[in-house]
Amino acid sequence: MANVFTIPASAPFAQTLADELIRQIGAKDDPIALSRATIYVPTRRAVRSLGEVFARAAGGAVLLPDIRPLGDVDEDDLLFDAVSDDVELLPAISTVRRRLLLATLIARWQRNRDGNAIGFAQAARLAKSLGAFLDEVQTQGAALSELHDLAPTALSQYWSEVRDFLLLLEKEWPPLLAAENRQDHIVHRDSALRTLAQRLRRNPPDGPVIAAGSTGSIPATAELLEAISRLPTGAVVLPGLDLSLDETSWNDLDPGHPQFGMKQLLRRIGVERTEVKVWGGAGRDATPREVLLRETLRPAPTTDAWRALAESGTDVIANGLQGLSLVEAADPAQEATAIALVLREVLEGDGHTGALVTPDRDLARRVAAELGRWNIVIDDSAGRPLARTAPGTFLCLLADAVQQEFAPVALLALLKHPLASGGEDTARFRQTVRLLDRCLRGPRPDAGLEGLRHAVARADCFDEETRKGLLHWFDGVAEKFAPLEKALQAEAPLERLLSLHVDVAEALAATDKEDGGARLWRGDAGHAAQALVADLFVEAQGLPAIDSASYASLFRGLAEEKAVRPAFGRHPRLAILGPLEARLQRFDVVVLGGLNEGSWPREAPVDPWLSRPMRRALGLEQPERAIGLSAHDFATLAAGTRVILTRSRKVEGSPAVASRWLQRLIQLTRGLKLEDRLAPPRDYCAIASALSEPPSAPRLQRPAPTPPVAARPRRLSVTEIETWLRDPYAIYAKHVLKLKPLDPLDAEVGALERGTNIHKALEEFVRAFPEGPTEDAERHFAEIADRVFAENNIPKSVLAVWRPRFIRAAKWFVDVERSRRHDIVKAHVELRGEMKFASPGGEFILHGRADRIDELRYGNGAIIDYKTGAPPSDKQVIQLIAAQLPLEAAMLAEGGFPDAGKLSPTELIYVRFAGGAKPGELRIVKADAHELAVKVKELLVARVAQFDAPEQPYLSRVMPFRLEFSGDYDHLARAREWSASGWGEEE
Repeated sequence: MANVFTIPASAPFAQTLADELIRQIGAKDDPIALSRATIYVPTRRAVRSLGEVFARAAGGAVLLPDIRPLGDVDEDDLLFDAVSDDVELLPAISTVRRRLLLATLIARWQRNRDGNAIGFAQAARLAKSLGAFLDEVQTQGAALSELHDLAPTALSQYWSEVRDFLLLLEKEWPPLLAAENRQDHIVHRDSALRTLAQRLRRNPPDGPVIAAGSTGSIPATAELLEAISRLPTGAVVLPGLDLSLDETSWNDLDPGHPQFGMKQLLRRIGVERTEVKVWGGAGRDATPREVLLRETLRPAPTTDAWRALAESGTDVIANGLQGLSLVEAADPAQEATAIALVLREVLEGDGHTGALVTPDRDLARRVAAELGRWNIVIDDSAGRPLARTAPGTFLCLLADAVQQEFAPVALLALLKHPLASGGEDTARFRQTVRLLDRCLRGPRPDAGLEGLRHAVARADCFDEETRKGLLHWFDGVAEKFAPLEKALQAEAPLERLLSLHVDVAEALAATDKEDGGARLWRGDAGHAAQALVADLFVEAQGLPAIDSASYASLFRGLAEEKAVRPAFGRHPRLAILGPLEARLQRFDVVVLGGLNEGSWPREAPVDPWLSRPMRRALGLEQPERAIGLSAHDFATLAAGTRVILTRSRKVEGSPAVASRWLQRLIQLTRGLKLEDRLAPPRDYCAIASALSEPPSAPRLQRPAPTPPVAARPRRLSVTEIETWLRDPYAIYAKHVLKLKPLDPLDAEVGALERGTNIHKALEEFVRAFPEGPTEDAERHFAEIADRVFAENNIPKSVLAVWRPRFIRAAKWFVDVERSRRHDIVKAHVELRGEMKFASPGGEFILHGRADRIDELRYGNGAIIDYKTGAPPSDKQVIQLIAAQLPLEAAMLAEGGFPDAGKLSPTELIYVRFAGGAKPGELRIVKADAHELAVKVKELLVARVAQFDAPEQPYLSRVMPFRLEFSGDYDHLARAREWSASGWGEEE
């Protein structure tokens, strides 16, 4: 006769288990009675929590029972570890070692299959998925050899290739394990469980043996539970088995139902549901909350039973809704704040406890951060990925920087990390890094340390002494990087790369007062990083060399999977848990967060190795089985005294679908007209919105600086005049505040560089042919352009696009030059000039450089501006919005260009050098150039006088020429804050 019990979902599992066991064995009177009991629970966390409950329930000084974890989960860090000394098993292969061996196997198979090598990092990612597949096959007791029986004609070529690979794995993986003298950890666990079951059958212990809280989802665990249930002193205590579910529904359970796993376990151990008793009592009626959850989650084919609820009365359902609330937030940020408010409210009660339970780790981190506003320090029980901690980030950034050949963004991200000190004072090191930052602005320098050194040596943003000091500093930093840079230039053993990686990291983390290792490996995160490095170093021994391009990605992937957990909970009354960690625990208030499809429950995983028919053929469960386990966690947790369910209506800006369980609950309560009962006692979302609202303040006004007249610019270029007309604040920031925008890092070689290079080529071409183009002018023009591009280090990838366009435009330009030359006396290129005039604030100087001025016959002049993009329209020129050419015309009329003399401007010409479908365009502005010159000078004189008045402010964005335009100083002027539309208004 099997001894199988259950503790209802609404009862506190651990407390109920402890109280009844203490009563049964008389532990109140015998302090050592409990020590004779052995209790098996699913996880290590359950061991700790159950031990605490027994200590409180027993009271006084007692010996606690022997509590051991079964490992009834898939997580690698919660596997069975309670094998007795008389059980001899091969040790389990470590997770890292198995991953590396499988990656090696995958890489070799790919290379032998088609001769194409696969990166080791990619192979390692595939190895993780393949390892999970092997775990499932071994857990379910399937055999890869059965793949032979699948009919090849029934499979697509993709699945046939996968099958062939899996068959190869069947052949090659066991010898690899044998050579390691190890076994897979699933085989190790299952062997230990089955061996333990056999030992218990042969030698039943005298003391109580109890398996508590396990759902038996692993077949080997189910075998052990069957053995324990049939011991004279044994008992299996199931969590939340529904004894009242009608027989029709019980028979129609699908894999996604919370009771499906229980039904499967009872079938495996040969027990009928009617034979299961309630732990601690002969019988017990279901609570209203249990009835509510049973009806909410009942199998779809039997939901017609809801009609009976409406006819017979809704009192039970209404009572089940007491203490159950639903909070639907606008987005995850609001949801996190609302949950934080609930947990903060828990602390108002005397000794009350609360927990957020969610599989959404992003939501968990948000809630922990929100609680910080009340100085409540709490940790997510799942921990943080090592790659997102300070030591992990530092190590990953170092690998990335070397892997990317010290690209500026990657290098500066590393050098600006708080742990980077380079053996000197951290503040002084950071100050020098800022100087390096300025050197590396603009297009990316040549790859490698030597390329960076040349960039520093050529830097023109410092004086000579500063540049030499920076160069000396950089040489010292480069010396630390050099060994790892050299090693990553070819294939190398993983352990060598790891050793060099650590050496460089410790050297870079050192300060003038502290060793780098002491800084790097400090604290929980540092210890976890050190453990990862040590394990990887040991497990990489004897493996073939890997391609260096894979190292950074491989290390980051492993660091992402390594969890950093606090040694102890940071708060005595609050917790943030995943559904797994929350099993068997009970709190006064439970928040079940992130109840959206894809989050809770997660989507059924896609198996990249086997199709669904292949899974059925091998006897593997379908992926939806995981949803049933998740549903059981939800149903158990939702049965608490006070439960708040939360979700976000939108995630990342897109509408989110409520969890299927939540949809069922809403549908049921709406049909019974009880949906109002789900409203929370307080509008947490409204409070969260109020907390997030910025403090009321008057609307920010447009900045209107009025610097002293003496500080205002007395010299501007012709291109700056246009900026002055459109955005005076930009002139103020540049010339009064002396602020200069920094070029971006890793700037693309784009329109600016193309325009500069083509202007230079045009200048040299016109100088080379003062009398007009010759017959071979096109060839010379191409040679000039090639030389200019080479001098400016234009990448070949960019030239592949630029040069064909240039050749097309060059042919067009040469033809235009030939047609215009008979009217030109002399062509002047890149002329510098200036024009001075008096103003209330003192003499003002307009200066500039004209792309080209053609001296025409009869003493006239044509002013030409080269454009590689679209030139301004005639309307913009005539209205003096685009004032560059009219200003140059005014300067020419007054002899402002000494090399050209005093000429009367008659033509304003834009030459567009494009090279596309339309290779070029020559457009003469349809306006009287002399009149425009006079008019623009009057406008300029008036503008200077206007800004010579002390009360005249430099306003921002008074005349933006297009809405999407963003000026260099808009962020400083806070343009988006003072303008309701985000843009300026016409002056």
